[in-house]
Amino acid sequence: MDNKNLCLNLLSAEKEDDVIKLLNQAGYWDKEDCWLYYGGVENNFSTIGNQQDNPITALNEKLINSIDAVLMRECLQRSIDPESTEAPSGFSEALEIFFGVHKGNLANVSASKRTDLANEIGLVATGSKKRPNYIVFDRGEGQEPQQFHDTFLSLAKSNKMKIPFVQGKFNMGSTGVLQFCGKQNLQLIVSKRCPLLHPIDTEWGFTIIRRQDPSRQRRNSVFQYLAPESTILSFDLDEITLLFDKGTQEIDPLKWGTIIKMYDYQMSPGYKTMVGFDLYNKISLLLPKAGLPIRFFERRNYRGHSLETTMAGLSVRLQDDRSDNLEENYPTGAELSIDTQKVKVQIFVFKKGSDEKYRKNEGVLFTINGQSHGSFPTSFFKRNPMKYSYIADSILVIVECDNISGRAREDLFMNSRDRLRDCEIKTEIEEQLIDLLKNHQGLKDLQLRRRQEAIQDKIDDSKPLQDILSEVIKNSKVLSTLLLFGSDLSNPFKSQSAIQNETFHGKQYPTFFKILKKHEQKNCHLNHKFRVQFETDVVNDYLIRDNYPGRYVLLCEGFPLENESSNLNLWNGLATLSVSLPRHSRSGDQLNFAIELTDDTQIEPFVEDFIVNVLDDNGSYEGSSGERKPPAKAGEGDRTAPSGLSLPKIILIKEDEWDRYGFSKESALKVISDGSTGYDFYVNVDNIFLKTELKAHQDGQVDLLTAQFKFGLTLFGLSLLQKRSHYEREGRDIENDIAFLSEAFAPFIIPMISSLGELSEIE
Repeated sequence: MDNKNLCLNLLSAEKEDDVIKLLNQAGYWDKEDCWLYYGGVENNFSTIGNQQDNPITALNEKLINSIDAVLMRECLQRSIDPESTEAPSGFSEALEIFFGVHKGNLANVSASKRTDLANEIGLVATGSKKRPNYIVFDRGEGQEPQQFHDTFLSLAKSNKMKIPFVQGKFNMGSTGVLQFCGKQNLQLIVSKRCPLLHPIDTEWGFTIIRRQDPSRQRRNSVFQYLAPESTILSFDLDEITLLFDKGTQEIDPLKWGTIIKMYDYQMSPGYKTMVGFDLYNKISLLLPKAGLPIRFFERRNYRGHSLETTMAGLSVRLQDDRSDNLEENYPTGAELSIDTQKVKVQIFVFKKGSDEKYRKNEGVLFTINGQSHGSFPTSFFKRNPMKYSYIADSILVIVECDNISGRAREDLFMNSRDRLRDCEIKTEIEEQLIDLLKNHQGLKDLQLRRRQEAIQDKIDDSKPLQDILSEVIKNSKVLSTLLLFGSDLSNPFKSQSAIQNETFHGKQYPTFFKILKKHEQKNCHLNHKFRVQFETDVVNDYLIRDNYPGRYVLLCEGFPLENESSNLNLWNGLATLSVSLPRHSRSGDQLNFAIELTDDTQIEPFVEDFIVNVLDDNGSYEGSSGERKPPAKAGEGDRTAPSGLSLPKIILIKEDEWDRYGFSKESALKVISDGSTGYDFYVNVDNIFLKTELKAHQDGQVDLLTAQFKFGLTLFGLSLLQKRSHYEREGRDIENDIAFLSEAFAPFIIPMISSLGELSEIE
């Protein structure tokens, strides 16, 4: 079998066993001298085996490499040295120069142009539904056969380290998929150099990567690639056509570029459906701002109206679907200033239930150059002091880290680009993010509205239950000591802000920006933050959008405040500035601040000034001509309210309401933070175990047994909530854990209470 037919047959093979059979027929599989160590390193498993731990994030790296290859082709076609100062200085600039994508954001180009650009890169699913194969192809720069050793098959060579507009830097990300390629970890690589970049005709080169298991002579596995006589196999062919029986759109033949096929891929459960569904959603999430659109082709035995679709990233999807799926006036956000680092934060809030087609459990995405490098789960928004339990599943935050320094990037992100390190800058970003979100008026108003929608018609019913629970706890010295309750407000719904009740129509550029309380002096304790609010008429995404975004500069005593944390967020005409005191501040200082707000369309910036008086930690203030204010009360300003819970509202849920509250027949208890110091307790009174007990007792004890069930579950939930600070330190979601554990506890409540109540004194 000649090289051309071997390669084409390998491209057509749909099973790992077929690949091995072809290589046996060619006489290569069992000849050790035909295989070289991947990266030229015998102990390469220590590196390759330490890449992404998820098959989707690993597959995503292949798509990133394809985007890089297309950008490199465009750069070299223009005779620009990619490492020179003439080359684009960054990813976004490259997309704008090479493809006319304004600000590097595909949301700024038409859908038809995105479809045209999608011809550059493709993802094809073939084989079986249970164990699919995936092909990633691109029409990028391609590689000559003799260059395979130093490009596709190298490890840790920095051949892209000095190229500022590509994302792949370490030549390791592409190895992440190998762990998920069948039992033998087989991967086919086929490539041809773009003829526009090479004065002499070149051939297609190809190789197969495989994994050899540990043996008596070798303690660890080793990855090898096919290279008889240390030479990459090659053949001459004008173009390669990817042929499949299924599908409605033909894939244009490749005259150059790269094709990578991953056999018998161990895709995550739930993502083996048509590529235009779950996998499409996940890749969109991993590439919120995809540099180039990618065409997805389904070529397995699926039926559907569309077996092809174009993936342009989450940001484009959210922009296109904005009116149908996002709450009004979103997205919004802010730019965080962390020492000298600038981080842009986008806040999206989905309409109830609309988030399911965009993400699963991802709440906060950290991105660089449009690619996700790590995330926090949605439970992050339930944490103290945010407590957005009613809207946690609707919030999505994107933290763009494009402008942080190289050192900060290395400290924050793992090289595998799928998780974050625990480090100082992560802590600082997290603290600032919490500060931004907890004080966001739009989120607070929506939390209140969602809670009101959930329990408004059940408040009156819960009052008698609360009274009984209060009496039970009061009569127990242990419980009354252990469970510290704050005051229980008769009306749980605070009045919403006046601004939120009005219809806000923001302008694209501000016509005014003025401090809310002119001449008022702010007081701030050392080591704390202060907040100042301003009125304006600009849209909420003014500071975070791509086209002519706004920017602000904060001055203290006439000098830019560059080394302190600050953020400015906009919501429906209200701008809230949160600032940490300068580190050199001393008690008694009176600091003169000014904020300048501008954009590229403004002739002069808007400037507002204000004064901040510095207090010591006990609230005293010395040396100021201003009037001394008393220390802040608990729950006001920067002071912390005492630890404790408000008396919970017990809300009874029946079977016809299960879907609304996410219950099933075995669900028992769901607790949701009310956004303050209390929780709403949802009890399933049609729980299957309770109904079974009630059927067994036809002696008038129905009310008694139901009460035992309700209050037993409530006390169980309260006992776990006393440990909520421990759960938060562990990064766990206490609300989910209570729901899970209460299902296990539910069958035992009534038998336990009844049996223990019948015990007599043991002699």
